[in-house]
Amino acid sequence: MAIAAGTLALAGCAGRDYRPVADTPVKIGRPYTVRGTTYVPAADPRYDELGYASWYGNESGKQTANGERFRPKGISAAHKTLPLPSYVEVTSLETGRTILVRVNDRGPFARGRVIDLSRGAADLLGMRSAGAAAVRVRRVDPSARDAARLRAGKPAQDRPAASGRVLESLQAQLAAGERAGLVQR
Repeated sequence: MAIAAGTLALAGCAGRDYRPVADTPVKIGRPYTVRGTTYVPAADPRYDELGYASWYGNESGKQTANGERFRPKGISAAHKTLPLPSYVEVTSLETGRTILVRVNDRGPFARGRVIDLSRGAADLLGMRSAGAAAVRVRRVDPSARDAARLRAGKPAQDRPAASGRVLESLQAQLAAGERAGLVQR
């Protein structure tokens, strides 16, 4: 009996109850407001956006919006409106490098950012030292194996890099969006 009471006391000191890393249930969530801007989460299977990515990593051990423990070295991301969790391909418009990332948090709330990558994802994409990078973010349905690897905090199988022709087209679209005021840097 004393052992059981001691175990319960120690469990109480453990801190937050983090949700196990799983792909169900998928949470869309209610609209929310940050710094005067209202965001409306929604399922969007055709989500495909050009913009800028940043990264975060000093929040080690904190809880994500999905209720999971944030792992800076894991391959995850924050997005303002996609369901939690979701999977996206992120392509660097500078190098063409493409990675698969699991979205399990909300953000970024910095002006002009479309996605906030974990430190591990930023390293994989090759943009950590720059701090921010022009990217394409596209929602995808990964293979069961890739989803399992990302849930475990590991990189998915390598994805083909975008070709020079595709990169030129995406860079031109991003520049046009910036000129039209649709994309902020």
